Amino acid sequence: MAGWIGYFIMVPMVYIAVAVFVIGILARVARLLASPKHPFPLRLYPVPSSARLCALKETFLMPQVRAHAPLFWVFLILFHIAFLFLFLGHLDLIPGIHLMPPDSVHMLGHGFIGLTVTLATFYFLLRRMRGTLREISVLGDYLLLLLLILLFLTGDTVSWANSWNPDGFVIGKVEFGDYLQSLLGFTFANPRDLLPGSHYIVVVLHVLLANLFLILFPFTKIMHTFFALPMNRLRRG
Repeated sequence: MAGWIGYFIMVPMVYIAVAVFVIGILARVARLLASPKHPFPLRLYPVPSSARLCALKETFLMPQVRAHAPLFWVFLILFHIAFLFLFLGHLDLIPGIHLMPPDSVHMLGHGFIGLTVTLATFYFLLRRMRGTLREISVLGDYLLLLLLILLFLTGDTVSWANSWNPDGFVIGKVEFGDYLQSLLGFTFANPRDLLPGSHYIVVVLHVLLANLFLILFPFTKIMHTFFALPMNRLRRG
């Protein structure tokens, strides 16, 4: 029974999660485009000489956050930079992409990138437990942050475990590449045959949490990531 549960999480559920993620985002965007036009303009004045450059600056550098909450801004910047490298690190697991040496057992950043996003998310959670943020936070905010923390912690465990015990406690880039290749090729191979090592269960938990995150993403506040740049461009003319 446990083997079938692990197989479902690692193969069919991944396809289901990706489908819900894509369809959910497209549905949210379509609903936004079909919504009535605002009765008042959203543009801020004065209009800058370069609206595009200003929109990019406000989206990625977040000067308003830095002015009002400098510590929060530091963790936001660290989180977004680390998350970008985390994405590249997972992309590097696909065969044929070599951001790290092909025979390396480590992901990009040797575990420090995962540690950065984990600590930043812990800060976001603790920040919501005090002051005015505590009064406006709902249960869903805490559950989403806890999901992210568990997702990052299991990822950290997988990454760090590659340097704990090189004798039988290693799932390296080649093995993860074989698993991702089987998903991309729709071979429906058993991941247990592709991912040897004593911490396979941690990988299963990590994939389960990633699947849950993808399924929930289109229905959470994190959807603002898709609208931040267009909204800033609209406000800046």
